[in-house]
Amino acid sequence: MAATSGIGVSPELTKAFSDAIETKNVRFIKVIIQDESLVSVASLPIADSLNEDLVQLQDHLEDNIPCYILARLDDPPSEWLAISYVPDFANVRDKTLYASTRSSLTRSLGSAVFTDTLFATNKADLTPEAYEAHKRHQAAPKPLSAREQEMANIKAAEREAGNSYEGSNARKNHIGQRVGLSWSLEAEDAVKGLGSRSDSRIVVLKIEPSTESLELDSFADITVDNLSSSIPSDEPSYVFYAWTNPYSQAGGDVVFIYSCPTASPVRYRMVYSSAAMSTYLAAKDFLAETGSIFPLATKRIETSDPTELDENFLRAGLNHDGPTGVTINNNHGARQDDPAKPSFAKPKGPARKR
Repeated sequence: MAATSGIGVSPELTKAFSDAIETKNVRFIKVIIQDESLVSVASLPIADSLNEDLVQLQDHLEDNIPCYILARLDDPPSEWLAISYVPDFANVRDKTLYASTRSSLTRSLGSAVFTDTLFATNKADLTPEAYEAHKRHQAAPKPLSAREQEMANIKAAEREAGNSYEGSNARKNHIGQRVGLSWSLEAEDAVKGLGSRSDSRIVVLKIEPSTESLELDSFADITVDNLSSSIPSDEPSYVFYAWTNPYSQAGGDVVFIYSCPTASPVRYRMVYSSAAMSTYLAAKDFLAETGSIFPLATKRIETSDPTELDENFLRAGLNHDGPTGVTINNNHGARQDDPAKPSFAKPKGPARKR
């Protein structure tokens, strides 16, 4: 679930979507955020296949204004594609607002009918050719990380040797153990994309329990001041935040944040907790493959209250606000970096026996 923005679906949009489902002659519904509400501003009829109809969509997209597009699929026509169109040239506030509202849109209209999701940052991402590439990407076998491939090879060798003994591992919850969760291609691409950026961007991932896979929940270009409001407040999530800051020698860090609000259901806490380390290690492999500009921070951040996440919290969690030099005791028992504070004297050892 995306971070709550407080923006809901208007009654007009609810009716327009219900009518589209019933009449089965609507291909696209364009949705925007207007006056703190999700409203429908355009409806395009079915003219041909979805691929061909994408051409007429181009005239309804703007280079610097985000929107959502609800697109009816061809097979089956009862299912829909949720398109989040957030152009690179949109202002930061709009990017954050649309990223944090996307889940509310699909959830309010009925998550079950939205069987596919597409994220676009320019018009070229919504052409027939781009959509065909998206479908091929979805249908392709999910690639294994170096760690997953290594574990798969070990399992294969064990099977060939006839050794299927698992010991105490057989009693462990399989979710999050061993090779970890599978990643959707959108989630993997979003994390890999952090490696090529030199500005601040957040990627929020969630676990889809039915498939035991990591899915992309939202992404946005945000400053550290907007970090806390961009993280779900009522369910656990994994967050990767490419944070531009002056405290890192590289000019920034990719920070892994495991957020588990106290209001989270117990069953979700267990799943997310057990998969946190494997998720971190998988992301480490992804960023290593891309040659990330910012390093993945070795310190991992955990919080039960996303509202506490700010610049000071990250600095403390990453040890960026610690002393920069070696502290030396002077002859008067005070620290050189703060003469007013006495140092802890090393206790004397026991006297030697004669």
